[in-house]
Amino acid sequence: MYMAQIDNSLNDVDVYLTNMIVNDKDLQELEFRTSEKERVLAKVRLDNKLRVDMATFPAVDSIFVYSVPGDDYFDSFRDTGEVMEREEVRSYIKRMIADMERTGQIKSAKWNIVRIGERHYLFRVLQTSDAYAGAWVNIENLSLPLNLMKLGDKGFSLFADDQGMPLTQAQAVREKAIDLSKDLGDYYLSGVDDEYLVVGEPSTKGNFSLIALMPDEQILENLPYLQRIASFTPIAAVILVPACLLLLRNLLLRPLNRISTAMKRIGEGHWNHRIEPYPTSDEFQLVNETFNRMIKQVQDLRISVYEEQLNKQKAELQHLQLQINPHFFMNSLNIIYNLALVKNFDLIQEMALSLVQYFRYMFRSNLTFVPLKDELQHVRNYIRIQQLRFPGKLDFDLSAPDYVANVRIPPLVIQSFIENSVKHGVSVPSSIHVSVKIDLVESDSEPKLSVEIKDTGKGFPSPILDDIRSGKRIEDEQGEHIGIWNVRQRLRLLYGENAGLTVDNAIPSGAIVKLLLPLQPPS
Repeated sequence: MYMAQIDNSLNDVDVYLTNMIVNDKDLQELEFRTSEKERVLAKVRLDNKLRVDMATFPAVDSIFVYSVPGDDYFDSFRDTGEVMEREEVRSYIKRMIADMERTGQIKSAKWNIVRIGERHYLFRVLQTSDAYAGAWVNIENLSLPLNLMKLGDKGFSLFADDQGMPLTQAQAVREKAIDLSKDLGDYYLSGVDDEYLVVGEPSTKGNFSLIALMPDEQILENLPYLQRIASFTPIAAVILVPACLLLLRNLLLRPLNRISTAMKRIGEGHWNHRIEPYPTSDEFQLVNETFNRMIKQVQDLRISVYEEQLNKQKAELQHLQLQINPHFFMNSLNIIYNLALVKNFDLIQEMALSLVQYFRYMFRSNLTFVPLKDELQHVRNYIRIQQLRFPGKLDFDLSAPDYVANVRIPPLVIQSFIENSVKHGVSVPSSIHVSVKIDLVESDSEPKLSVEIKDTGKGFPSPILDDIRSGKRIEDEQGEHIGIWNVRQRLRLLYGENAGLTVDNAIPSGAIVKLLLPLQPPS
């Protein structure tokens, strides 16, 4: 744990040095040789910054910065340490930087162990093209908190390098003849006069390790006390475990079981179920009251959301039913105008009457379902308008038994597909035949209304047919084409998954649309 603490502290210093050498504006001003006034101000600010920031890194003894262009060196120290030591380290740093400038080689990317005089230090140096930033710490100072570790009268802790050479407590290691060069991934015994248990942890930030040495005789000195404690443990367990289980059952398991049962009932759809009051702790009483209140709010919210969804569906159905093709309206007016030019008053009267009936039916947006006979009359009226528009180009036949006349269906469902056939099938050089066949069929153990609309036009292009089957909206040259997608959405809103809609191409040409509608509209 202490080694992880040391590594975290050294990592914080690494982050600080990296940020300074990359982002510090004062250091950059010294590098880029700005005016002398700016250089002086940058030196003052940089020196003050080091003094202030030094207090935030208690793990290191000093932080230093060196700018190559102006040969400017700055450092800041902790209050501890000797003046002579600081001068020795400062001289070493300047020699080290000079060697790096001369050879062009940077030190290792980790914290390095350096011996200066009789002391060992950890050094870290970062370099850009014209600046260096670094920090150092006396290994002895890192050892001070290790005194809090209780390793017995003869035990002690120390730092060693990756070769097993002690950096602290070197004399004690030599006197005890302890080997520190073995793998620290596992503990082992070493020593001559006194056998020591060696336990160590290498650093992830540098080439050093923290090692604890415990006398072997001291490891088991408390064994008699442990034996007595172990003998009383089963007796205490026999007494305490049943009592704890009973207490746990009354205080925790029963209240949780009541909450679990309530949640299960509500999950099954019983939204009126509540947790009845019973004697329990204040905490569970609060949980139960909050649970009951929350379920009541969720129940009210579900009702509100359901009503809002119904209103939204009604509005969406009315919007879908009111979508009128403006081109059809303009073309119909144009037909009346042309008939007026030739003074064909009989056809004008017929066309005007057909349009009145057409739009009267279209504006029945408050009706979700209409009798099939009304929809078929609207279809005949629409076909007559199109026959006046395309004389001799449109043939139509309708087959529907009388016993389905009063079956209720959504308005404009059949007319939408016939409109699609006329729009995409009638052209000037060719004619088209549209047929509608309606009957009852057995489907899923209940009768349904079958509607088949077939034409002899060009049929659906393959990409358009794939888009229709996947439920995509289709865009044509007039904008967004809403016909088939419109009907599919209305059927989904009205019937859910109980209605069927399939589209395909006929052989040798033309299109086929088949509808399968339940006889009883949903409430």
